[in-house]
Amino acid sequence: MGKGRLEAFTDGVIAIIITIMVLELKLPEGHDVSGLLAAAPSFLVYALSFVNVGIYWNNHHHMLHATRQVNGTVLWANLFLLFWLSLVPFVIRWIGEAGISPLPIAAYGIVLLLSALGYTWLERAIIIVNRDNGVLAAALRRGWKERLSLIAYIAGILLAFMSPWVGLALYISVAIMWLIPDRRIERRIRIDADSAD
Repeated sequence: MGKGRLEAFTDGVIAIIITIMVLELKLPEGHDVSGLLAAAPSFLVYALSFVNVGIYWNNHHHMLHATRQVNGTVLWANLFLLFWLSLVPFVIRWIGEAGISPLPIAAYGIVLLLSALGYTWLERAIIIVNRDNGVLAAALRRGWKERLSLIAYIAGILLAFMSPWVGLALYISVAIMWLIPDRRIERRIRIDADSAD
């Protein structure tokens, strides 16, 4: 089965998620600097969420570029990922109303953790269905960033109950780590193209 509809559907859902996220931003109360500063934590969480969704979209795009075919398992893994990403606006709104407090920040970490697990499932499902395509398997065989991300998310969830700002700092550190795009797939495609010439 071709990958075109999967890409188009994912792009559409992510565009809707980003749109809903910005609609969840509350305007600052008042017309002075103190109102703007009071809204700063909500904007921080929005910016972090925008970066996270962008990172998933970017890496999803690269992964599907190297993918030749998909199957039902890939479709379900992709839906699992999109389900958790679609909850990002919900937790942003909760944080916007409750502030940087333990349970909303822990819930935000749970959404990030399950999104990461969904992406990992999607990677594995795509590798299995594309067994004859060594590009993906070779590019994704070492996943230290993935493992470190999962550990940081779990630590952030647990630490959010002691200090929500520490939990949030761990989530930010994961996003910073992934801001440098995952070049493994691009590099592997280039190596395979060079060897084919």
